[in-house]
Amino acid sequence: MIIYPFLCTFSFYEKILSLDNKNKKRFCFVLSSLIRTFAPEMKIGTIEYGERPIFLAPMEDVTDIGFRMLCKRFGAAMVYTEFVSAEALVRDVKSTVKKLTISDEERPVGIQIYGRDIDAMVEAAKIVEQAGPDVIDLNFGCPVKKVAGKGAGAGMLQNIPKMLEITQKVVDAVSLPVTVKTRLGWNHEQLIITSLAEQLQQCGIQALTIHGRTRSQMYTGQADWTLIGEVKKNPNIHIPIIGNGDIKSLDDADKAFDTYGVDAVMIGRATFGCPWIFSRKELTLDEKIDVLEEQLRINVERIDEYRGILHTRRHLAASPVFKGIPNFRETRIRMLRAEKKDDLLAILEQCRELLRTTSE
Repeated sequence: MIIYPFLCTFSFYEKILSLDNKNKKRFCFVLSSLIRTFAPEMKIGTIEYGERPIFLAPMEDVTDIGFRMLCKRFGAAMVYTEFVSAEALVRDVKSTVKKLTISDEERPVGIQIYGRDIDAMVEAAKIVEQAGPDVIDLNFGCPVKKVAGKGAGAGMLQNIPKMLEITQKVVDAVSLPVTVKTRLGWNHEQLIITSLAEQLQQCGIQALTIHGRTRSQMYTGQADWTLIGEVKKNPNIHIPIIGNGDIKSLDDADKAFDTYGVDAVMIGRATFGCPWIFSRKELTLDEKIDVLEEQLRINVERIDEYRGILHTRRHLAASPVFKGIPNFRETRIRMLRAEKKDDLLAILEQCRELLRTTSE
């Protein structure tokens, strides 16, 4: 680094080698602190995300507005809407258009689109731009059959020329920063991410998120971060690299930063029913249930009672908060069947009392 020219001198390294182990450890700690202090902060476009930013992944039926706002409050550096079908957006499908609703309270926020038709993706990106997000993200990573099986999402990993054409045309069509989220490749015989990253960068994207699995893995097995690290270490790559896959805590995120040098870490499934995962402060049981109740109220207010409850129930059923309740299965079923806000709030209050009793 140019701010540390003395690090390149031979005499400097001789002095370090002469230190005893205790002083070497002290030196390494101080040096790493200095580098982290003076290293440039991660940026996408003109937005700075601070040191070691952690992002909320875009997830269908999960990253609704209430959940995004809470994740932001607890420290998420960037949040994303549920992914949006380009074709449905162009056809002006009401339920799809509603997904574009964002709030200034959650910024910076990205809207992610997916599709297989070039013209539809370009037109959808223009529509999304009018909604005013900070970033437009292109989904080339969703592995589910109804998306990838039709050539969209991770299905694009089997048609790289088309993926690149879509990316280039979207970049050219909008003024907002365009980013991409994808996987290592279609399967383990086609691990193409190292070359693909350079190709996508050449199209003009301003950041790349890599999930450490192939499409054929879906969400099974373990995420392989070694290729993510290789992309980041590639001297030809100058855009931010965001790592994703199997991050279940802030400790996991710290290890990913330390081991692979990524610019940001994205958390997905571990956030279900746990928006406080982004915070280093431990919440009490009561505080956690208060947060879940607030999420329900926000969703009902911002969406509507029926769909707001549908969105929130998924989080409640998956939340780690309720693991201490004996025979929780019956309570979980009642949660998933609740259709009124007051009914769901009553169940949450019952859970609060049960957990208090269990912990006594």
